[in-house]
Parts: sequence; C-alpha cells; structure tokens
Amino acid sequence: MRNETNRRTFLKGAGAALGGLALPTAVSAESADKRYLVDLKSASDGVLDDVDVVHDLSQIDLAVVEAEKGQVEGESFSKDVEMEFDFAETEDNGNGDEPGPHKLSQLQWDKQDQGVSGLHGRTRGEGTRVAVLDSGAIPNHPDLSGPLNTDLSKNFTGDGGDFTPWYNDHGTHVAGIIAGDDQNDEGVVGTAPGTELVALRVFTGPFSFFGDIIAAMTYAGDIEADVANMSLGAYPLPDNKENRLLKESIERATDYAASQGTLMVSAAGNDGKNLDEDGDVLNLPSAADNVMSVSATGPVGYRWDDKGNGKFIRNYHAAFNKLDEEPTDPAPYTNYGSESIDISAQGGNSVQNPPSDANWQYDMVLSTVFEWGDNDEMVPEYGWKAGTSMAAPQVSAAAALVKSANPDATPSEIREHLEATARDVGPAKYHGSGYLDIEAALNESI
Repeated sequence: MRNETNRRTFLKGAGAALGGLALPTAVSAESADKRYLVDLKSASDGVLDDVDVVHDLSQIDLAVVEAEKGQVEGESFSKDVEMEFDFAETEDNGNGDEPGPHKLSQLQWDKQDQGVSGLHGRTRGEGTRVAVLDSGAIPNHPDLSGPLNTDLSKNFTGDGGDFTPWYNDHGTHVAGIIAGDDQNDEGVVGTAPGTELVALRVFTGPFSFFGDIIAAMTYAGDIEADVANMSLGAYPLPDNKENRLLKESIERATDYAASQGTLMVSAAGNDGKNLDEDGDVLNLPSAADNVMSVSATGPVGYRWDDKGNGKFIRNYHAAFNKLDEEPTDPAPYTNYGSESIDISAQGGNSVQNPPSDANWQYDMVLSTVFEWGDNDEMVPEYGWKAGTSMAAPQVSAAAALVKSANPDATPSEIREHLEATARDVGPAKYHGSGYLDIEAALNESI
C-alpha cells in the first residue's frame, strides 16, 4: 500500500489539469515488486497459507498476493504490473463567454454528431448497468447523483478509501459521457442517461495494479454489469513470457465477465502508434480476448469563433458545416491498426498551437469533472478532456442503449451488432469496423 499523502498537495505536485483541460496521454507500466498473480488451477496445496492475499478470485482460479518471490516460486502465474497515468497539461485560453449550465449540452459535439437526444425517445438505457473501472466518481455531482449506484460502487486498491476519487477527475469525466443526467434541465447529457452506473476505483493517485483491475473486471461480472468501461491501459509492454501470462490472467477475467453477461470495452491508447507494426510489444487490456478496442476521432474548428448562427446555437448543423476537420477524422494522438482496433468513436481533438482567439477547447469532449475546494472537498464542475479514454465510454454507452432495446442480447451479439452497424468513414486501420453509429444500431435488429 502506498503512503497516504494529502490529496491537494499531491495533486499540485503532479501538475495535472483537473476540472479544466487535460489530455490523458501515454500510461507507463513496470513490474511490481512482491505482487504476484497466482494460478490456483495448478497451485500446490497451501500456497496461500503464508502470503498476503490481496484478491481471492476463485471465480477465475486466480489470486493476487503480496509475497516474497521464494514463497511463490514455481507457483506464480505472473508478476503483477503497475501502471501510471501520464497527463499532458493544457491551459484554458479564457476566450468566450461560457454558457449557463442549462446550455452546456449545446457544446457537446459528440452527442450532437450521434443525434443522441433524438434517440432517447426509444431508450435512455433503462434496465442496464455500466461499470466504470477508473479513478472513481463523485456521487454529489448533479449529473451523476441519479445514475450512480453507491451501494455497488467499490474501491479495489486497498488504500483504505471508498470508490470516490483520490487524485483526479478522469473517472468522473468518463462517467458523465456515459450517463450524465438528462432530466435535471442543466449540465451535460450522457448517451445512456437511464443506465445505472457503478464506479469501480482501481487507481490510488495516478497508480494502478493490473491485479486490482482484474479483480474489478471479475466483480463487474459478479454484479452482472451489462458493460464494463476501461479507459485505461499499459503500452508498450514487452511481449515476453511474463506479460503473455498477464494477458492470460486478464482473459480469464474477460471470459468470466462475458459468461456473466458483461461486455468489456477498452481505450486503444493515445500514443499515435500503429499497433499492427509496433514490434514485440503488448497493449493491455485492449489486446485481450473479449475486449472491444476503441480508437478516437474528433473535429477541428467546432465553434472556435462561434461559427454558425450566433453563440451556442441550437442548430448544430450550421456549426458542423464550417469545420476544418470532421468529427469522424482520426484524432492525431490515437493508436491505430486494422488488426488492433474494433471501432472508432468520438474522443475529441487537441490542436497544437491554436489561434489565440479560438475556443479550441470546444473540439474536446465536455463532461462532468470536479475541482478541489478549500477543505479538500470535491466541488462539481464541467470541463473538457480528449483521448481514447473519452472514445471508449461513447461505445460503452451505445452498448447500454442496444442492450436496453434488446434485453436478451449477449455481449458478443451486442459487440458484433455495433461493429456491423458502424459507418464506413475511412481506412480500417483508424476505424476498425467503422465509426460508431448509434442510430443505425438501434434501427437495425440484432
């Protein structure tokens, strides 16, 4: 367990932009000392007697333990791997008058591009459940307090806290993309506002162990979540025996979750790499079986100078007609590869050296965030982020809508349906089966 540090002090030292403009970039990873994933299928009797069991995952014949190497010698399925968020900070340019809370949905190009509000008459995701494996989510945000199931939400890190954030608002932003409340006449709107959210915190500060993530994946299956969103990942991991065993451990969890009715969705990563031609490395968990890997797209020029019919116009088509790059264009940071990407979705753009008078943040994805108050309380806010972390929840929410409309559909059927109804907007190396098309997915039968 990491030493507890004052959250505000740690946050300032880390230099992450919270509640404003932050671009989640690459995640580094390294093997963790004294943490192992033990294969219980082949383990000898009593292997867990003298070790500290962090997670007993007998559902998938696995245990995450803390031990000296000699205690698990010959028994270890793999070393655990620790990852770390790496945020590239950007700054709000401060131009333009921000709309009032009830107008924020007018700045959600991602929802406008999908025509989400017009689909909610058919389904808002009622009767479904989406688990968010991330940095936690705040329960007091006006756009999340309704969808968030605080009883099922859980912390998997062992740091003594609960499911609420310890470090950043990444998970809170992801949660709002999925299920931001559309019934409160303010704030943002999620793609599936009728779904039930479950926040599964797997990060202590910027750090997470794969053993904790695997435990959360298994739990998502235990609670029969219809979708589990994983806007996280480690890349590049050497494609060696140890990490292949780690991949097998992840696949035990994904297989189990699928058997319980849970579709796993993962961000492809923000390294701008061709994953088909990157040599002997792994991208986890997106490369694991039963995981839907999502790349990111985004516009350039969305309302930079309030293009269209005045500020915060309701006719979003006018704003879309004067873009420099379309919402379907691949984001410059996204990982890609025709064999590695299953589908593309709206992740937002972040332009280098934008004009000083441009509302360039509008190209990013607007959602729920928070700021730290004077007494370390988390104050609900709204803010922009961009990354495949923002693209994955678009797909997770779409899966919830499809599941709501087709209650008997299995995870594999939902995945295949989303891919089959995706729109052809460009090369498969950037879009996989195509660009997410929720309207087509709801209009066509499974």
